[in-house]
Amino acid sequence: MNYLDGSLFPENQPPLVITAAPYAPSWMPADFPQDIPVTIAEQVQKAVDCYHAGATVLHLHVRELDGKGSKRLSKFNELIAGVRAAVPEMVIQVGGSISFAPETEGAAAKWLSDDTRHMLAELDPKPDQVTVTINTSQMNILEQFDIRDIQGTSMEDPVVFNAYKEMTVPAQPGWAEEHIRRLSAAGIQSAFQCYNINSFESVERLMRRGIYKGPLVMNWVAIGGGMDVPSVHHLANMVRAVPDGAMLTVESSMRNVLPVNMMGIALGLHVRCGIEDNLWNQARTAKMGTVEQIEQLVRIAQEFGRPIATAQQARELLKIGVFYDTIEETLQANGFAPNPPGGHQGFLRKAA
Repeated sequence: MNYLDGSLFPENQPPLVITAAPYAPSWMPADFPQDIPVTIAEQVQKAVDCYHAGATVLHLHVRELDGKGSKRLSKFNELIAGVRAAVPEMVIQVGGSISFAPETEGAAAKWLSDDTRHMLAELDPKPDQVTVTINTSQMNILEQFDIRDIQGTSMEDPVVFNAYKEMTVPAQPGWAEEHIRRLSAAGIQSAFQCYNINSFESVERLMRRGIYKGPLVMNWVAIGGGMDVPSVHHLANMVRAVPDGAMLTVESSMRNVLPVNMMGIALGLHVRCGIEDNLWNQARTAKMGTVEQIEQLVRIAQEFGRPIATAQQARELLKIGVFYDTIEETLQANGFAPNPPGGHQGFLRKAA
């Protein structure tokens, strides 16, 4: 991205899109009973509350009545339908990591089969986005935690702790290509989870080979443990590589969430918050619910002079429902340099 003179002035920045992540599949309701919804009605109401607080994108997971994260697509359909009816303007982003919530007490975090994950393209009503991981990686979500972050929670269970510490993201090239193809055919936008420059460059190559022909919408996932590092140097490295036509949201974990989001607000990027990412205020004197976190970011953005995006503005910035016909159009719309004439577009693609 180019930062020309005046790029840090709010009048030269897009309205801020806030993504809310209120469903928190890695926590149990007893970890924060005041803020973790369980019934479908409660989960729908949480979306409504987040929307009215200022969030226009909902990162959606679903919880069963026993409090555990759901793996049933029927439950996702039920919640999506409820949110659509209650706040039809809100952008619904289904978390593609639905499978990592342990099924039983003390069970290891385990991803579902590729075929099951591909079924996210068959959700009905369909979401606006599904998050897509790129490149298999370690995903030790606990690496950036302080031991005090999990005191008194289900994460203190050594079996649960170890399951999340040892978690990996399976995202091989063949799976990613097929997943993107199915989502695009269903009219669902791929929201790429880019953990570092390597995964971003893999997304660029997928676009240069014509596998993904749509707007480049990404999260920079700075949670450590195989993902990127919540550091200004690593953020600058990512921002330098990303083209001007892309939509980039910053994401971090626990008490790194607020400072990383403040950097994102200042730089004209977009932000994510919620108890999926962080349970605490900055002093760790009290837990902080998703709506309260959204309201905090709205106040900070107002101090920067940056307006909060309306739902319609968020949809326009994300280019929801937009796909392109050709590789050349895709690259141009996203701000990439064109492919070299006759250039080799990747060894995984051969002429028939």
